[in-house]
Amino acid sequence: MNWYAITLALHVISVIAWMAGMFYLPRLFVYHVDAEKGSVQSETFKIMERRLLRAITTPAMIATWVFGLTLVFHFRVVDFSQGWPWLKAVAVFAMSGLHGLLARHQKQFARDENTKSARYFRLLNEVPTVLMIVIVVAVIVRPF
Repeated sequence: MNWYAITLALHVISVIAWMAGMFYLPRLFVYHVDAEKGSVQSETFKIMERRLLRAITTPAMIATWVFGLTLVFHFRVVDFSQGWPWLKAVAVFAMSGLHGLLARHQKQFARDENTKSARYFRLLNEVPTVLMIVIVVAVIVRPF
């Protein structure tokens, strides 16, 4: 068995699932802002947001970290004397922080306590894309 290849594949699968949730959750918030509190539509968004976060996005983030750290420390695929791993690490920590922010917003929506606008969530929806670009370029191009 090629455990390195299996671990790498599981890491990539986890990243894809995590990114899917990170792209979709703020988009749900954009639509949820316009739903009247207590309406059927608002309650449906609450269910969708909770399930997306708890069933897909958070487990995928945890798996991403577990398989990524396994690649780094067990398979030693990173040379920390280079700059790219540090850039990737900063971007992954930022993505994890954004994940936490989205989880906080989900809880606020669940309690009907959201104070942010649709415009705020539209802008927030762009952040995972920028971070993903930084991460992919750091890993593939290894600019430094």
